[in-house]
Amino acid sequence: MSKVSTLPNIGKVIEGKLNKIGIYSAEEFLVQDPYDVFETLLRKVDPTLCRCALASIVGASKKEKWHLVMKEAVKNFEEKHPKYQWGPC
Repeated sequence: MSKVSTLPNIGKVIEGKLNKIGIYSAEEFLVQDPYDVFETLLRKVDPTLCRCALASIVGASKKEKWHLVMKEAVKNFEEKHPKYQWGPC
């Protein structure tokens, strides 16, 4: 199994947060919906996560750079959570 930090956009900080919700490997991460992962992180680890963190997680699931998926990721999240207030990136 590969460490989750081997995926694009996943550095030590996000890796540490993912570890807190039981995700330790890239394989464990890749079988999950990235939006569900982000929501779990918001609820259980860090309620201040920003759009950049969302894009990092979605991008990692697609193996793409975070800035390439930012608009789509935020739009998809906001459609499901229209009242969510983003913190600063």
